[in-house]
Amino acid sequence: MKQKVMDAMQSFSKALMGPVLFLPIAGMLQAISSVMSNTALVTEGGVVWTLGKFINGGVSAVIGNLGILFCVGIAMSLAKKRKADAAFLALVSYLVWLAANARWLDVAGLTIAGDTASALYGTGQTICLGYHVTDMGVFLGMILGVVVALVHNRFIDTEFEGAMAMYGNSKFVFVVLLPIVLVMAVVASYVWPVAAAGINALTGVMASAGAFGVFLYGFLNRVLIPTGLHHLVWSPFLYSALGDSMIIGGEQIVGAKPVFLALLSDPSVAMMRDSARFLTYGLMKTFGVIGVAMAFISTAKKEKKAATKAQIIPATLTACLVGVTEPLEFTFLFAAPALWLVYSVLDGLFQMIVYLIGVRVCATNGIIDFLVLNLPAGIGRTHWPLYVLVGLVEIVVMYLVFRFLIVKMNLKTPGREDGEEVTDLAANAAAVKQQIRSGAAEKTAASANDAQTAAHIVEGLGGAENILNTDNCMTRLRVQVKDAALVKDKEWFKPTGSAGLVVKGNNIQIIYGPKVGKMRAIVDSYLGRAE
Repeated sequence: MKQKVMDAMQSFSKALMGPVLFLPIAGMLQAISSVMSNTALVTEGGVVWTLGKFINGGVSAVIGNLGILFCVGIAMSLAKKRKADAAFLALVSYLVWLAANARWLDVAGLTIAGDTASALYGTGQTICLGYHVTDMGVFLGMILGVVVALVHNRFIDTEFEGAMAMYGNSKFVFVVLLPIVLVMAVVASYVWPVAAAGINALTGVMASAGAFGVFLYGFLNRVLIPTGLHHLVWSPFLYSALGDSMIIGGEQIVGAKPVFLALLSDPSVAMMRDSARFLTYGLMKTFGVIGVAMAFISTAKKEKKAATKAQIIPATLTACLVGVTEPLEFTFLFAAPALWLVYSVLDGLFQMIVYLIGVRVCATNGIIDFLVLNLPAGIGRTHWPLYVLVGLVEIVVMYLVFRFLIVKMNLKTPGREDGEEVTDLAANAAAVKQQIRSGAAEKTAASANDAQTAAHIVEGLGGAENILNTDNCMTRLRVQVKDAALVKDKEWFKPTGSAGLVVKGNNIQIIYGPKVGKMRAIVDSYLGRAE
């Protein structure tokens, strides 16, 4: 039972990443357009100002419609086959729910007066895609996405004969979904206001927790990375009312990050919101990892120091620039678990310090993301130089603490392994360094082509017959297998560019970094399961 719950949580965590991966791009475009339309820099009504307003208006559709994006993305990710059908059914189900809920509020006399989201703010109802509905925010998309996926996976193979043949497969899934969605629309009218009160109470608890709440948030966000459940920590605060909610420009904006992005274009805002405390988990990615890398290099054995330095720098550079830390983190996660705990505690502590000194930045990834989002906001509204100062201190602290623990406990970190071999960080670096330089693909094993690489991965997973399904998040190839005992150890996957292996029951995670999308594609193609 416990394993089933863990599997379900990991699947949902993975599914969240589908739509989330597109949001940083939209966020950066929104930040750039805010600079272009800033009247302190450009003339109002000019070409640049007009173009900035135009881009901002277009991109805001992404941030303003997170519910439907999560609904489609989650359903598609959780669907085991015919994912395009699942995505379409999710879209239809979302629209049916909106229309049904709006009509029920009307006929049941539950509609609250108000024609705009701003007029209805705080009432528990809102205007969504033109419908006056119960305000479930992004949770509607998440819940519906899961429901659609469950029904889809259960009934997608249902077929009929004769005249009824046309009502099989995805059409039958819709037949089953329709009454479920209609009932959900009615139930939400009565149940969700109670749930919303609970969410508001939890938000209040997080706010009252102050600095300790920030520490706990930062600690959990880091320590849970090996399980893949860390997405369940930060995503509700970034993209739901748990993080923040306010009316900006006559529209209701929900989530700490969307609120921050929306405020970029409002020069009247003197200081970014307190909810920015949920947006500083990029501190370790940008600064802390530098101290970690320095500690690894300085404590490496003399004969291995040069090789370790040459191999570890690209992985560190990747973490600093784009925020992908796993190729570096998985070099010591299993070799020195004590370091991982200290690493997570220090991450939480430094995020807490940033909050206590009044920093209100958006820094969820690497330095590129940090510069694009915070320079336009200005020093006065974010105090971003203090963030950088704390980051520099973090580098020193991470170096000193890691170096002390490595030497004191004789930990087998990169360059300190027994024997002649150095930890194969080249595999980690290969997964990311060329992505930064030119975006060109890099071979992860000498003279290995895609088919050979895929064959090696599949063999390591126990063969094609042992693989139930494949998926991926930002950095990990996630595979569900029938028998985990047939899966090879992490050394088997290193020639393919893997930075690490995580086995949780029958759920296997192979760490590949930014090129994970390509790795999944070649595996799916080899298995004949490409969509």
